[in-house]
Amino acid sequence: MSPELKVASIQMVSTPDIKENLDTAARLIKGAATAGAEVAVLPEYFCLMGLKDTDKVRAREAPGAGPIQERLAAFATENNIHLVAGTIPLEAAESNKVLNTTLVFDPQGQQIARYDKIHLFGFQTANERYEESETIAAGSVPGELTLHINQTDWRFGLSICYDLRFPELYRGLGSVDCHIIPAAFTYTTGKDHWEILLRARAIENQCYVLSSAQGGAHLNQRRTWGNSMLIDPWGAVLANLPEGEGFITGALSKDKLKEVRSKLPALKHRRL
Repeated sequence: MSPELKVASIQMVSTPDIKENLDTAARLIKGAATAGAEVAVLPEYFCLMGLKDTDKVRAREAPGAGPIQERLAAFATENNIHLVAGTIPLEAAESNKVLNTTLVFDPQGQQIARYDKIHLFGFQTANERYEESETIAAGSVPGELTLHINQTDWRFGLSICYDLRFPELYRGLGSVDCHIIPAAFTYTTGKDHWEILLRARAIENQCYVLSSAQGGAHLNQRRTWGNSMLIDPWGAVLANLPEGEGFITGALSKDKLKEVRSKLPALKHRRL
């Protein structure tokens, strides 16, 4: 049997209280590790779903220093797990903005990868307006991660929420075993597009997709869609958590990746 990797996706309904959110994350990470997960993923904004967009600017940390990052490193070591830490607010060049950043920690608590969200969500209707770019500075470098676990290399793509709508980002990352996507998709767009987009990214890139979502009604009146999922390279949903806090687990299989890419070698047929 070919190598497999046990993964977990954690779903939360984060609040404006950073300590409360970190305590919730600690409990869920421990549960995922106890269930055998070797890699666990937290959702976007897991540490803070503020009452105002500017709350995350006040909570920002310098890269490599700060209480949020210290606790994340501790979570990884305490649970002997690779932790993909959703997103946290890090300092940006502009003092009134943050970078919306995924950090990855190894079981020794060392930060081994980072990705700053590239595509920023925004919309305006007659009654509602929301612009991430008012408080978030866009990243510019696609996110990649290679983990060597159980004598096997596993290659991941790192992206965040709204990135999901831009397939050229995923094509540009090339062949990966799994795309990891922390998110806080809105209920309105999530019910119509979330699963379709996740399955499309898995099918067209012939890889696993592991998404970790916010999933419920928040104190700031936002409602997020949830439905954290593990999807296989053929587009089948292997695990799903519709709403509320909790986690899902599953396994990535090198055999499954090879099977899909052999019977339909579409990636080899690309012309553009």
